[in-house]
Amino acid sequence: MKTSDFDFHLPAELIAQFPLPVRSDSRMLVAHCAAGQLEHRHVTDLPDYLRRGDLMVVNDTRVIPARIFGRKVNTGGRVECFFLEEVEPAVWEIMHHASGRMRVGSKISLGQGLAEAEVVSLRPKGRLWVRITSSMPFADVLDAEGVPPVPPYIERIGDSLEARQMDRERYQTIYANRAGAVAAPTAGLHFTPGLLSEIENAGVSRAAVTLHVGPGTFKPVKTDEIEAHEMEAERYEVSDGTAAMIRTTQCQGGRILAVGSTTVRTLETVAQKHDGCVVSDRGRSALFIYPPYPFRVVDLMLTNFHLPKSTLLMMVSAFAESCGGHTFGYGRGFILKAYQDAIQRCYRFYSYGDCMLLLR
Repeated sequence: MKTSDFDFHLPAELIAQFPLPVRSDSRMLVAHCAAGQLEHRHVTDLPDYLRRGDLMVVNDTRVIPARIFGRKVNTGGRVECFFLEEVEPAVWEIMHHASGRMRVGSKISLGQGLAEAEVVSLRPKGRLWVRITSSMPFADVLDAEGVPPVPPYIERIGDSLEARQMDRERYQTIYANRAGAVAAPTAGLHFTPGLLSEIENAGVSRAAVTLHVGPGTFKPVKTDEIEAHEMEAERYEVSDGTAAMIRTTQCQGGRILAVGSTTVRTLETVAQKHDGCVVSDRGRSALFIYPPYPFRVVDLMLTNFHLPKSTLLMMVSAFAESCGGHTFGYGRGFILKAYQDAIQRCYRFYSYGDCMLLLR
């Protein structure tokens, strides 16, 4: 299948640069995939589409303030560091922007000098492994001086302290509690305590998985054929309790609502590994879901609107196609039609934008 088949034009003014004042004020495009019908609602209407006995599964990863600025110790040159993952004690994999090349042994003074990073290894894709030395836990250094790693399509004029503080709160789900992501699972940004209570009062249970979203979520598909694209692996974990809740829900005829593409990928990864069954598991997922794909767990999906030619758009198309009897091209055509409808009605796109509920 051609990558170009998943292209569309999005007016730049529809890319949300800031969140709405109230999380749950977002609009929600409801896609009845099998029937090929669309409804225009709000995320507060989500309980109307759920049934007693359903299970809502969310991703409880927490975004770390992974972007921090520093200076080369030997030259004073400015370095922007993007901390991805602690690969071993006190050693982190990072992406960086700097004038000139970084070499093994190069040292970077981070922030206001609270920590120092020494390059210990040059990695593929231009990444580095650095060893951190600091007088306090490095997580505290990032929390004190790091900047929320908002996506590259959020292009604001200036870089105000007020905007950074807003991102610290709003580029985070209200149920986030396991630090490790460098991008938010954005479908979850729409939930408020009140909306979660409404869903619970409707007889819908909630469970959590963890997938630490990496920079690959913004990686464009650059191959002509989508099958040639390689996903970047991301760490995930499914607990005994969550796995048991999913199996119980399925046995009792309830449906599984996956909040966000990261939750979908986690659940489908585990099911693929274990003959269609969700069990306690942890590892790294590089699962690439594109049409046609046999969904084993997910019955409903809540997701934001995605970039053209992105793996996330391909996943949504695969879900729609699975609802249309696997008619080749049905899912892609239906989703692109839905996106055009959203564009005509001025929906807000991407991380801080509106959302889409996909039903079978």
